Amino acid sequence: MSAVEERLAALGHQVPEVAAPVASYVPAVHTGQHVFTSGQLPFVEGRLLQTGKVGGEVSADEATACAEVCALNAIAAVRGVVGDLDRVTRIVKATVFVASTPDFTQQPQVANGASELFAAAFGAVGQHARSAVGVPVLPLDSPVEVEVVVEVGP
Repeated sequence: MSAVEERLAALGHQVPEVAAPVASYVPAVHTGQHVFTSGQLPFVEGRLLQTGKVGGEVSADEATACAEVCALNAIAAVRGVVGDLDRVTRIVKATVFVASTPDFTQQPQVANGASELFAAAFGAVGQHARSAVGVPVLPLDSPVEVEVVVEVGP
């Protein structure tokens, strides 16, 4: 078990198996020193944790929890292509999409669910650039989707 997985376990989290893609793509691609994940939805054991719009049928707190699950799924996708999460030398960039009502403006707070998990799992290496983007709809009516760019070493 990697040190990253041990830190997550201490927080009560387990890196899941890589979620199957919902269309024609792969969960992550490793090229050179970087891993690019596809957008990760808040799947838990093959089911979406929540559906709907944030600011509507999904609360900000529920969406933040979804962002955390998306981040765990992104970590799983990274592990799926590099094997050992201790090879991660930097979480470079996270993009968090939040399907929200037109009047909802707290996308950055929702995105903190992912950012804080990356920081807890990877320490200083988990500090990253980020975009939090409000969108009208996401695949499968998911409230949140997270993609990440990661730098890895040998």
